[in-house]
Amino acid sequence: MSGVSVLQHFEAYQKARVAFVQSVAEAATRPQNIEVMQNAGVMQLLRPLLLDSVPSIQQSAALAVGRLANFSDDLAEAVVGNEILPQLVYSLSEQNRFYKKAAAFVLRAVAKHSPDLAQAVVDSQALDALVPCLEEFDPTVKESAAWAIGYIAQHDASLAQSVVDAGAVPLLVLCLQEPEITLKRISASAMSDICKHSPELAQAVVDAGSVAYLAPLIAHPDAKLKRQVCGCLAQIAKHSVDLAEVVVEAEIFPNILNCLKDNDQLVRKNAATAVREVAKHTPELAKLIVNSGGAAALVDHVSDAPGNAKLPSIMALGFIAAFSETLALAIIVSKGVAPLKEALVDEPEDHIKAACAWSLGQIGRHTPDHARALAEADVLRHLLACMVHEDSSEDLKMKSRRSLKAVLAKCTHLQALQPLLRDSPIKVQKYVLRQFAQLLPHDVEARRTFVQNGGLQYLQ
Repeated sequence: MSGVSVLQHFEAYQKARVAFVQSVAEAATRPQNIEVMQNAGVMQLLRPLLLDSVPSIQQSAALAVGRLANFSDDLAEAVVGNEILPQLVYSLSEQNRFYKKAAAFVLRAVAKHSPDLAQAVVDSQALDALVPCLEEFDPTVKESAAWAIGYIAQHDASLAQSVVDAGAVPLLVLCLQEPEITLKRISASAMSDICKHSPELAQAVVDAGSVAYLAPLIAHPDAKLKRQVCGCLAQIAKHSVDLAEVVVEAEIFPNILNCLKDNDQLVRKNAATAVREVAKHTPELAKLIVNSGGAAALVDHVSDAPGNAKLPSIMALGFIAAFSETLALAIIVSKGVAPLKEALVDEPEDHIKAACAWSLGQIGRHTPDHARALAEADVLRHLLACMVHEDSSEDLKMKSRRSLKAVLAKCTHLQALQPLLRDSPIKVQKYVLRQFAQLLPHDVEARRTFVQNGGLQYLQ
């Protein structure tokens, strides 16, 4: 056998390896093939090919492993069980940019399923290899690394802390400043996944100077980027007054209110969430939102948004109204009562109805004038209906009852009170009667109306 014919066997073996990894990578894109390949022991066969002498085979093998791991947590566990992670991590620091992208994809696919699998990725020293990839020249390698880091951080505070300790945050802030829009999106998303767990983690992201670069992106034309930016700012602001003030000082108002009118529904929802997370902390922050035109913008969003998307704006209006009668009045003046009542009546989901009931209570509980605005809009009857309806959730019943009590305690609008006298359970009748007892002795006209409308007869 000559040297040439011997080499032909090597070439045939290489072609077979190429054909195998490429066909497995292709087949892994179709869910119906996954179980067949799993039963055929595909992970054990792919593992040695990750260290193949031919770079294209390595890349295809990594891509195949990533697609399989992405499909289910069983296959992701098989990646961990077959000790594939250490090989990937080693190659991540040694290989070319194409392999780095594929390896980061595998790490992301494993980490996404559960905290335990993400911890396995961290335990394999993956962060030490992923974080330097954020400094790669190729933006697609940075994207892959940032994506994997975000998927690790999303599960819980200890995993997010591992990401912070590995030095990822300052590099994510640098990635946010790169011209590529996808890289900006993924970096903002990863920072959001870090921030959401605790004030300390949010503070770490703020300390890296992120807010100064996030805030201007609110006005960016790309909708998917705006979604991530508004979401990240909300995750920072939610934890404390200090963090909310950092977000506000970056001059997000009134730009973020323009996002409430955006064509993209998720941008509108995430912007409303950010406004809510700022509004809930102090009267000063709530006042700043109102002074920026926030009350009217939130009211419009409640009117326009479908279903669950309006929930953040409903809650934001409640938080603003809770602080003072002046802020509550600003919501009444902005015609906020009618859309809240409509959502209370028309929305099928009880948790949305409960939020409306709570917000309406916060608006109406301050003074007789506030309560009258709710009474004249026929809100009290609908709160009562939610409270007594047998299909209402316990939370909805409780919030409706509390709001109704708070508003009734201030209500001097007797025409609105009288129908409640007939329809209410005894507990609510008690509050209605208390209002009549306080008002009728001093108001001749009210006494006459009360008798003419059959109120006295009903009581007898």
